[in-house]
Amino acid sequence: PYYVDLNQNLYLQACLHSSDRNLTIFVDTCVASPDPHDFNTLAYDIIKHGCVRDSSYATYHSPNSHLARFKFNAFEFIRRHTSVYLRCELLVCRLGDYSSRCYQGCTSRSKRESSS
Repeated sequence: PYYVDLNQNLYLQACLHSSDRNLTIFVDTCVASPDPHDFNTLAYDIIKHGCVRDSSYATYHSPNSHLARFKFNAFEFIRRHTSVYLRCELLVCRLGDYSSRCYQGCTSRSKRESSS
C-alpha cells in the first residue's frame, strides 16, 4: 500500500519495458474502487476512454514515449472506505501512427442500436 493524506496529490507513472523505441503508451482508463476485486459496484472513473472525469486529474509531459505520467487528488469513498484501489488500462501503439487509438485522445464510445 501507498499511504497519502486526503486531498494530497498522488503522482503516478507507467513505464513500458520494451527495447522497441517506436512504441508509445497512452492512459485510456483509470477507475478507483474501495474493493480491489470489484471495479463496477462502487467505482469512480478518473479517466475513461481517454476522457478526463476527475477535475484534479492532470497529465505530465515525458521526454520518453515509454512513460505515461499523471496525477490526481487522493480521496475516500463516502467517508466509510479509507482504502482506494486503482485499475488502469493503458494502450501500446506505434509511435507516430496518428490513426491509432493512442493519438485519438478522448473518445466517447457510441452505443450500438438494437435491431428488430
